[in-house]
Amino acid sequence: MRGSGILLHISSLPSPYGIGTLGKDAYEFVDFLKQSGQKYWQVLPTGPTSYGDSPYQTFSAFAGNPYFIDLDMLTDEGLLSIHDLKGLSPNNAGSVNYEQIYKTRFLVLEKAFNNFCMAKPEDYSDFIEDNKGWLEDYALFMAIKYISTEGNWNGWSREFRTRDEEILNAFKKQYINKIEFWYFVQYKFFEQWKKLKRYANNRNIKLIGDMPIYVAYDSSDVWANPKYWQLDDELLPKVVAGCPPDYFAKTGQLWGNPIYDYDLMAKDGFKWWVKRIKEAFKLFDVVRIDHFRGFEAYYSIPYTDKTAEFGKWVKGPGLPLFTKIKEELGELNIIAEDLGFMTQEVKDLLKATGYPGMKILQFGFNPYEDSEYLPHNYPKNSISYTGTHDNQTIKDWLETISKVEKDFCYEYANINNDKEAVNKLIKCVLASPSDTVIIPLRDYLELGKEGRFNIPSTLGGNWTWRMKKEDLSDKLSKRILKNTLTYKR
Repeated sequence: MRGSGILLHISSLPSPYGIGTLGKDAYEFVDFLKQSGQKYWQVLPTGPTSYGDSPYQTFSAFAGNPYFIDLDMLTDEGLLSIHDLKGLSPNNAGSVNYEQIYKTRFLVLEKAFNNFCMAKPEDYSDFIEDNKGWLEDYALFMAIKYISTEGNWNGWSREFRTRDEEILNAFKKQYINKIEFWYFVQYKFFEQWKKLKRYANNRNIKLIGDMPIYVAYDSSDVWANPKYWQLDDELLPKVVAGCPPDYFAKTGQLWGNPIYDYDLMAKDGFKWWVKRIKEAFKLFDVVRIDHFRGFEAYYSIPYTDKTAEFGKWVKGPGLPLFTKIKEELGELNIIAEDLGFMTQEVKDLLKATGYPGMKILQFGFNPYEDSEYLPHNYPKNSISYTGTHDNQTIKDWLETISKVEKDFCYEYANINNDKEAVNKLIKCVLASPSDTVIIPLRDYLELGKEGRFNIPSTLGGNWTWRMKKEDLSDKLSKRILKNTLTYKR
């Protein structure tokens, strides 16, 4: 069934307190989607971000981002006062200042926690019990990190690093309040998320979530279950993930994530992966798995290397992983991010799973050959985009491609002038055979380079873009609705 939606991360929503949240503006965005005839809202990973602020490097594969907890909702519940929120409204309304939020947000959440402890709701203990499989380790991990000055967990004392039971039990007794603070943070995140999801689903809007293939080394996942990763006797990675050199990155991409011990995972029936997928579908109606090709073969780089030039491809878990997920969890709505370094083996794996792959308009305009990324070639079982969070906006992209590419693009999309270019290219994707089309809000707003959300392989200045409240105009909604109806989405 044909459908369309909009890509907008939670952090990019407007709000009074420096970053988008699960509050009023999120509900208004759902209303905008409904009014515009959309069926999907796609977001990036919603985990707690760490150094570099990337939603693809988080402290937990299961936890939610504390920054997304809406403070006005906590105020309405009596957990905060208006006075507590003073000084939290930054001047830079159009971008996220992560440093400022890091320094102020947890102080406010601690005030809410202290008030919460006076009268805990009945379902609070149920939440802890239902999620203890990941929550206990996460809360303990964050509490240790909160009082530690050593950076990532490998810098902790050996007793903490290796999870000495006696030392950890003593820590739990001494810092029970710090640990419970992190229970509270997750309780409030999931409470607010479930309410928003219910609101969206009741308006026939489905949430698409993004799942990174890898986890961060500095995460409760690796600390609590080091056996599932290729680590040495000192619990340091033997190898890390990345991508080999190509036209865009001459020394490749060194992501630095530890790589799974898939042989061990296979022996226990991929228990960790089944759990991770199951938890993701509590948050989302559809899950996009990032870097799908890494399941067929992953690029393995020695941990001590400074670039990705000398890595090698190693066979991944392949179809048995997805067969097990299907056996345990049934049919699921999964999108495979199948971009980059596609081989016949990856194509065969994608076909065997039946998952839809992705098509990106910006990749299609080589004037000298036909391309699988040109809309007329999109298969029905696919999700197509003008671009992703990693791409330039369409407007910016058009200003940077060569003249011959631009001429071909304008001819292909029947574009007569620059003013109509972005809308006509959006129409090209909407007209394609793809079952589902997702357009970044930044492209609907026809933003240029000021709308760039992330530049891969760079650190700093990414993930900060935010929309303005007035961006969601009736005029824009009517244009989106008109296009949606025209192409039977």
